[in-house]
Amino acid sequence: MLKIGVLGAGHLGKIHLKLLEASPAYELVGFYDADAENGKEVARSLGHTFFDSLDALIDAVEVVDIVTPTLSHYDCAQRAMTKGKHVFLEKPITNTLAEAEALLRLEKKHGVKGQVGHVERFNPAFKAVKGSIDSPMFIEAHRLAEFNPRGTDVPVVLDLMIHDIDAILSVVKSKVKRINASGVAVISQSPDIANARVEFENGCVANLTASRISLKNMRKSRFFQKDAYISVDFLEKKVEVVKMKDAPETPGDFDMLLQNAEGEKKQIYFEHPEVAPNNAILEELESFAEAIAKDRTPVVSLEQGTNALRVALNIIDAFNTENYG
Repeated sequence: MLKIGVLGAGHLGKIHLKLLEASPAYELVGFYDADAENGKEVARSLGHTFFDSLDALIDAVEVVDIVTPTLSHYDCAQRAMTKGKHVFLEKPITNTLAEAEALLRLEKKHGVKGQVGHVERFNPAFKAVKGSIDSPMFIEAHRLAEFNPRGTDVPVVLDLMIHDIDAILSVVKSKVKRINASGVAVISQSPDIANARVEFENGCVANLTASRISLKNMRKSRFFQKDAYISVDFLEKKVEVVKMKDAPETPGDFDMLLQNAEGEKKQIYFEHPEVAPNNAILEELESFAEAIAKDRTPVVSLEQGTNALRVALNIIDAFNTENYG
């Protein structure tokens, strides 16, 4: 078991505390929160040890789970990594690209590991079909949420869209070529609704939409590739896979066939991958413990978290420019 401590005891931090306490992969040593009154209240209500010093907690553990506001991610992570501690960072990795790149250098210098909490990578629906997503050429993602004041201190791109950015980068094996984007601030001081068109060097195009002032919640992505259409509902944990193959010479009565202008016939068929239920947050935390124990690259490495942040910041920059690239 790895000794772990949590930095930050807000809404998500409390969830991490509960999950880590029950995980056989970790020994939860305690937590730190900059708000001492909140820290003492959480200690009373949940029974965890509250450290009144960030450095004291870092010194007492092997792994630091950073669930603080994004503005403090870099400071917390660099203090932990400098002391030889592994770090799990909630998304986005840091507030600026320069901070993220600095953490990459610290990771290498001190021989530690880091993972970023892009939890949708562990969504059971996405896991069920990721192996079937092969060279997609068009991707459409919608992530809509009802208004919640929590998180509105950052643009919706960093709050919501970055989940889809990371998922897309994990399946498109190509560099970004061009970005066009628009964003509108409705309630917050930063954009609450955003749309981005991301073009990759291999010809793939991803169209992403995110809103945090919708009337209903939606988290859906659709992947179009040669002879296949794959739909992932991250919210409902459902998938749909529609594929095409050459039509048989003697089709059955219930076979679904398409014929193009050249007379070629294709058969449409459906696959239903099993979606195994899981707790995605617990799984991402335990996967990090496994990466440390087996000296493997984490599922969502600091480099991948940096790449997602880079694209997200380029989208934000593109709000005020014609394009990026």
